[in-house]
Amino acid sequence: MATTPRILLVGTADTKADELLYLQRCIAAQGGAASIMDVGILGTPSFAPAIPNHAVAAAAHTTLEALAALGDENAAMTKMAEGAVALALDLYARGEAHGLLALGGTMGTDLALDVTAALPLGMPKFIVSTVAYSHLIPPERLAPDLMMILWAGGLYGLNGICEAILSQAAGAVVGACRSVELACESRPRVAISSLGKSCLSYMVRLAPALVARGYEPVVFHCTGMGGRAMEALVAQRRFVAVFDFCLAEVANMMHGSVVNAGPHRLSAAGLAGVPQLVAPGASDMVDIQTWAERPAQFAGRAYHAHNRLIASVNATTDEKRRLATLVCERLGEARGPTALLLPQRGIHAWDKPGQPMHDPEGHAAFLDAFRAAVRAPVELHEIDAHINDDAFVDRALAIFDRWVGAGQVPAGVRAD
Repeated sequence: MATTPRILLVGTADTKADELLYLQRCIAAQGGAASIMDVGILGTPSFAPAIPNHAVAAAAHTTLEALAALGDENAAMTKMAEGAVALALDLYARGEAHGLLALGGTMGTDLALDVTAALPLGMPKFIVSTVAYSHLIPPERLAPDLMMILWAGGLYGLNGICEAILSQAAGAVVGACRSVELACESRPRVAISSLGKSCLSYMVRLAPALVARGYEPVVFHCTGMGGRAMEALVAQRRFVAVFDFCLAEVANMMHGSVVNAGPHRLSAAGLAGVPQLVAPGASDMVDIQTWAERPAQFAGRAYHAHNRLIASVNATTDEKRRLATLVCERLGEARGPTALLLPQRGIHAWDKPGQPMHDPEGHAAFLDAFRAAVRAPVELHEIDAHINDDAFVDRALAIFDRWVGAGQVPAGVRAD
């Protein structure tokens, strides 16, 4: 970046004045310049923020007095978040904010999540939070490129530990502004959902085949956060098509697993009219934390520990049937071309004969449930292959090529 990185610094200036001013000094020491946006409502800050709180309220078409009169801090801060979003987007559009750094406890984090989710991919965004990495934060509220750091020892006032963390955050956002390479739009992008290739390996062949056709494949790791990022970017119409071949997160959400991508997984492409090819890869299992006590309802089920973080248990036949119905309901809401691919010989590496999740009767019932629930205009393609076989990828590409030929998917841009 040729210019000085200009950082929008967001926080409640009445309660976090020392911290905000410290961050401003740290950013200046790194060669950046920070403008403070005050999102507090009731108190009076000890300094004059560049963007005062009454301007934030005005951007939300209200006043500080009206917000205080609500008598509800949640409703008031939600409204302030609207104003902060509007101002941040305007500053970014005018080139007056290259990156954003927000700090807070649960209240400030709540507001900051709205602001960072609204800002475009590629604008560095960093939150210093007392609840970073907490299960209090639902995955659907996280921007795909959001960075966070735990604000240890930062609840009230500056101290050595707090300063060590804040100074890292200041350096991180300035450095990100200097080093970020904005995404090139030279080739149409295609999203692919998957897991690691020890479980789902179709992308090993699928991705280069798409490159050869002039597309840029982007593969998302569907262990909760990856699927949420994919859904968010699909909703922004960043992709011309989606190969959604790993529905593990849909199954996990249905079973209450924390390894989920929120309640709207498998919805964005359909609602946006983005062409989608869908297969139930790895969705006949439930993912759980290896390190936690196994939930009682999963006792006695087939179990596979992938590593010390994530493990899986087999779903019952009835659970598989319910999932098939849910998937077909979501596909039935699609506004664009949609194809459901059913691999008859298995849907992940661990369901093959001799593997811990091998369940041929359950898989047959799973396929039957899909056949019973799918409705036109969703295309149904049954494939006499395993999801990791070349024959599965060949069929998927044949469908994709047909959609390209029919003008339903933009043609790729091949290298000269």
